Amino acid sequence: MDQTSARRIDPNSDAAIAGSVTPFPIEDIAARLGIPANGIFRYGPYKAKLAHDYVRTLEERAPGKLILVTAISPTPAGEGKTTTTIGLGDALARIGKKAAICLREPSLGPVFGAKGGATGGGRAQIVPMQDINLHFTGDLHAISAAHNLLSALIDNHLYWGNALDLDTRRISWRRVVDLNDRALRQVVVGLGGAANGFPREDGFDITVASEVMAIFCLAKNLEEFEARLSRMVIGQTRGKRMVEAGALKGVGAMLALLRDAFQPNLVQTMEHTPAFVHGGPFANIAHGCNSVIATRSALALADYVVTEAGFGADLGAEKFLDIKCRQAGLTPAAAVVVATVRALKMHGGVAVKQLGTPDVAAVRSGVANLARHVENLQKFGLPVVVALNRFLSDTPEEIEGVRDALAPLGVSVHVCSHWAEGGAGAEALAQEVIALADRPSAFHTLYPDALPLREKIETIAREIYRAGEVSFTAAAGARLAEMEAAGFGRLPVCMAKTQYSFSADPALRGAPSGHVLPVREVRLSAGAGFVVALTGDVMTMPGLPSVPAAEGIFVDAAGVIGGLS
Repeated sequence: MDQTSARRIDPNSDAAIAGSVTPFPIEDIAARLGIPANGIFRYGPYKAKLAHDYVRTLEERAPGKLILVTAISPTPAGEGKTTTTIGLGDALARIGKKAAICLREPSLGPVFGAKGGATGGGRAQIVPMQDINLHFTGDLHAISAAHNLLSALIDNHLYWGNALDLDTRRISWRRVVDLNDRALRQVVVGLGGAANGFPREDGFDITVASEVMAIFCLAKNLEEFEARLSRMVIGQTRGKRMVEAGALKGVGAMLALLRDAFQPNLVQTMEHTPAFVHGGPFANIAHGCNSVIATRSALALADYVVTEAGFGADLGAEKFLDIKCRQAGLTPAAAVVVATVRALKMHGGVAVKQLGTPDVAAVRSGVANLARHVENLQKFGLPVVVALNRFLSDTPEEIEGVRDALAPLGVSVHVCSHWAEGGAGAEALAQEVIALADRPSAFHTLYPDALPLREKIETIAREIYRAGEVSFTAAAGARLAEMEAAGFGRLPVCMAKTQYSFSADPALRGAPSGHVLPVREVRLSAGAGFVVALTGDVMTMPGLPSVPAAEGIFVDAAGVIGGLS
């Protein structure tokens, strides 16, 4: 037996905690929401997909109340947004509410990179944890295959005569893989002679940044999915006319690869609350929300649906509200902003190694980041509550410092212990959420459709990031003008920005203001229905860290996977 197979799973790890619970059969979880046995397709005993035919029967039902969970700007100290989403859903179920949870599927890039898995932590997890963090039901593989099928069709079209007159210098459609691999950011394809096609520059994005993924998460049904895929712009002709994917006549084949994946996945929490886990766009480079079809299905089946948006509220929540809610006609009832005392200390200037030392002054300084996110959400007309995800090292004085700092905003702070106690540790938060959700909705988006694209970017930069100025490269400015002229000016904007700061500088923590936001490139996602603005050094293909998480993942002699977190 080699060293890898001799490893043992840490009994205190999230994987071990998740493994200590026996899930209910997935039919029982479906029955909690009134889903009949013929409304699901089983993927083993604990995973299922909602059947397309059943999903269509839900379209006319009155929706439940949608609760958005978001967070402060992320730090290495950890915030626990997914854990809080799960804990809140469990808490709502514990107090007798018909609740469901909507999350994104983990990408293999972070699982093997720096972040790890995305199934929660402690006693607030979704299961089967290992399945979900790895291949799950194969959705991300299907998205990769469909995306790369279109890539192959483009090069095949060039090889067989290029009837569409595509300019090989202006092909914007790249390839994807669901891993972090910086060596693939820029590549040359078609080398090796005439039999292999025409050499040209190309590149890879991570699958979760694919426009196919964005469409997967924004389409309401198969018919709309196909229409959106057809509208994707793959490049330009030598006369600079935009060419759509539909012209290559491969969209039907792409949809065939995606048909089963497009059915929402149903799993459960450790406390057996139903959870829909579907779609997985990153919030720093994409729109960062789970699929519309899963969210709408959950709203038709439950009275309260708790969902999360990726990274800090300046990214995931803004895109959830300005892109997903705008396109899907969703109206969130309340928002929860997650923070930890430890993370607030980091925003207040404390180094990671000193986070265990009480420091009320640093907490009060770091609350500026939390307050900024709260104020931003209030600009959308949303009632807000703060969930303070508690660590044992937190002192009463530090917690009181958070409450005092937020008092002028009229926002309550609930100390939560769901990581250790499950839903029982978030019951007070659940009661507050119910009270907020009962208020009449005043939700509105940040900007109107008619605002020009450049002004939409400037509005987000000014109102959400508190930038003093937005600088556009000449190429970005010209591309925006080109998009406006082509009739895409009414689309919302999807900002690609570092998740670690309100600015484009990941080292600038806290609540900076007056900075310059540099927009270096803009990309049209015509099928998804938004324009992507890339700022600073943000990459659509991440790289691995010096010590990737993959080094700690193993399979023991019994076939059990360890090292996932």
